[in-house]
Amino acid sequence: SALVAAEVPQRKLLFFTKSSGYEHAVISWKDGQPSFAEKELLKLGQENNWKFEFSKDGSKFSTEYLSQFDALVFYTTGDLCDKGRDGNPPMSAAGKQAIFDFVKAGKGFVGIHSATDTFHTDNEADKGPERYVNHCEKADPYVHFLGAEFIIHGKQQDAKNTVIDPKFPGFEKVGESFSFTEEWYSLKDYKDDIHVLTVIDSPKMEGTMYNRPAYPNCWARAEGKGRVFYTAMGHREDVWTNPIFRQILVGGIKFATGDAPADLTPNLKKVAPGSDQNPKYVPQPVKKPVPAVTDVPAKK
Repeated sequence: SALVAAEVPQRKLLFFTKSSGYEHAVISWKDGQPSFAEKELLKLGQENNWKFEFSKDGSKFSTEYLSQFDALVFYTTGDLCDKGRDGNPPMSAAGKQAIFDFVKAGKGFVGIHSATDTFHTDNEADKGPERYVNHCEKADPYVHFLGAEFIIHGKQQDAKNTVIDPKFPGFEKVGESFSFTEEWYSLKDYKDDIHVLTVIDSPKMEGTMYNRPAYPNCWARAEGKGRVFYTAMGHREDVWTNPIFRQILVGGIKFATGDAPADLTPNLKKVAPGSDQNPKYVPQPVKKPVPAVTDVPAKK
């Protein structure tokens, strides 16, 4: 209702999309125009009283710069302290630390899709078999902060996601499970304090990278006084317009800003006991990245 909306102050969010690695089509700026994802976020912003700043400039990151925001929303790739592929200014080591300090002090962080393909442990993303090994103890501080990191993905396909916590903001109307076509990530180095929200039915999926027990692909965790939320979804345009993804993303952002409290009891071992069993390394044929447009018809 309008009365409830008036009680929640406008939240300012930074949507940060520097791609030191591969840049996804949904976050790509064309002719200075907002990306597909940004246009969708603007619609969600109007509905939820959020003001967005869109940026690919890592050099702005500092304690002072971040202080204006209520939460950071990352759709990034690679080592953001490196200029990398997109050539946009990198962040400094102090800028990276400012992210952690910002959240620990009571603010929020939302990671979408390739946010787990960011700040890899010892740059192991480029090291073949090494990237299939768990390195929880020596994982990059960002991996500990976010809750896990990306290994690899297979072909886009329909996959079943089981909802673990239907009371978490955004999951109230999703149901016991959902499935649609997406580029699903295989992940590792799970932090044992995460509160798992969805588990993907990897045993039924096609591709050696999913040959492993069911594992989490959406979760939340506490970081000091602050809040971290991650969803592995968000590659395809038709996922960004999918009502289920939108509900989950809106709930995650409301949780991150502190406007929707949630239970964060760690449950990894209970709901995904095989999450530490990674797929075996199988050399993959090199393919050109598939664009994020609706290139595979979604199942009705």
